[in-house]
Amino acid sequence: MTRTTITRRSLGALLAAGLLASGLTACGNSDTGDSASGDGKIVLGFSQVGAESGWRTANTTSIKEAAAEAGIELKFDDAQQKQENQIKAIRNYIQQKVDVIAFSPVVESGWDTVLKEAKDAKIPVILTDRAVDSADKSLYKTFIGSDFVKEGRLAGEWLVKEKQAATGPVNIVELQGTTGSAPANDRKKGFAEAIGANPNLKVVASQSGDFTRAGGKQVMEQFLKANPKIDVLFAHNDDMGLGALEAITAAGKVPGKDITIITIDAVKDGMQALADGKFNFIAECSPLLGPQLMELVKKVKAGEEVPARVETEETTFTQEQAKAALPTRKY
Repeated sequence: MTRTTITRRSLGALLAAGLLASGLTACGNSDTGDSASGDGKIVLGFSQVGAESGWRTANTTSIKEAAAEAGIELKFDDAQQKQENQIKAIRNYIQQKVDVIAFSPVVESGWDTVLKEAKDAKIPVILTDRAVDSADKSLYKTFIGSDFVKEGRLAGEWLVKEKQAATGPVNIVELQGTTGSAPANDRKKGFAEAIGANPNLKVVASQSGDFTRAGGKQVMEQFLKANPKIDVLFAHNDDMGLGALEAITAAGKVPGKDITIITIDAVKDGMQALADGKFNFIAECSPLLGPQLMELVKKVKAGEEVPARVETEETTFTQEQAKAALPTRKY
């Protein structure tokens, strides 16, 4: 046997051994359920509604900063307010085998199929900020966010007290959030329930401004043309209220005086408008959900039990309260 033959045979044996070892290692990894992260970090796939408002921007910042602080690898997607984009993102996260999926649903309905896909892939799902209307509660582990009905109710209760001396009709226009979304549905419901205590309070027009300043301005312009007497504006978020301010001012009216303005969120620009007397009342909806979300991510990844509903702590603001809170406001 020649030296060349020995060398070739030895090399062939080494290559075969190497391939066998490689194959065994790959098979071993495929069954361990290891994280999608190569460094062992928890991987969170998060689909955000979009960037339609100051609230949403603060919410995104909170989630990104909290993930970095918690040592969680974040895969982030902006759905640009389209449900089909969120469904696509969730399916991508399933294919990538992330550890946990979280998302803030654009609308309430139409999630069962994709959530079932995540469940079948054994990837836990957390809802943030907005709920879904699925009858099967096993499709997600928990929902963290505000009580939107309560926010609407608080806005309505303040108005009932403010207008309790009114002897004639009080005409209200309502700027709704994105059609079909949980906050739009629930805030409308809570507000309507509360103002029902005073028969003089009447909603004369209600339309979606899609949670944006531009939408708020455009719809308020239409309201002002169609309704010569508007006493109150109830906006489902600050940004729509801020857009409406422009339309009200352009119409020669004084916001906060000629038209009482009630909003929800309490972001800095809204709080400033309240402190300046252009808004009259704000019910808070905190966007700083990041730290709580990361704690829930760690718990569901570890297989721990978590509450089905985690509610954020919030308050309300009048003009004087807004002035006091603004100097230390984080969003």
